[in-house]
Amino acid sequence: MIIYKGPSEIDGKPIVVIAPIAKSRNSKTGAMLQTYILRADIDPRDANKSGQDYSICGNCPHRGTPTDDPDRKLAIKRSCYVNIAQGVLIVYKQFAAGKYQTATDIAAVGRDRMVRLGTYGDPAAVPSYVWDELLSDCKGHTAYSHQSGMTGADFRPDLFMTSADSLKEAEQAWKDNRRTFRVVSDVADVSPLEILCPASEEAGRRTQCHTCGLCAGSAIKAKSIAIVAHGAGRNNFTG
Repeated sequence: MIIYKGPSEIDGKPIVVIAPIAKSRNSKTGAMLQTYILRADIDPRDANKSGQDYSICGNCPHRGTPTDDPDRKLAIKRSCYVNIAQGVLIVYKQFAAGKYQTATDIAAVGRDRMVRLGTYGDPAAVPSYVWDELLSDCKGHTAYSHQSGMTGADFRPDLFMTSADSLKEAEQAWKDNRRTFRVVSDVADVSPLEILCPASEEAGRRTQCHTCGLCAGSAIKAKSIAIVAHGAGRNNFTG
């Protein structure tokens, strides 16, 4: 279902938010309702390569460096864990082909589900009333955002974990009573104020995100979360 189609809160360019109703096969998150935040007018690979994914990812440093190299499909040294050529591209192609309906009751889409805000894309690019409606009858959610300092972005620390890219950034967020999610190079880098993601490989995959629910922003009282670099861009991670 399409739950939002309109301007990005980051730069005003056209974006769309799609929540595929099919059960997720993601082994880490489990059976969560996924939400994809995409440029509505550009193939996600081209958006990343050209830097036009700024509309949906803002200041995230894991986007990589834009390039016009004809031999490349994506930005240079992209360290994001999401593989654009898999689920993201499938969802975009289905959207471009007109396969998704627009939700008339956003609350019903998330009802009795664990919801992941921003399977791809930053939820602060989307007006937060969309998330308030989607989460109004849900079981719980996870969300992460790099846009805590972004003018105009609809950053919600009560709903989103602050994505921190250094211990210094994390410490500043903690002073502001914001919980963080931080990618680290090694388990030895985890602070006493953080715990390893319980669903991660290094923590023994003790649970899945849909049963854990710790990454729900400052609305819950818990330690912040850290995870060792993983996914599609882990080899480009330099944190």
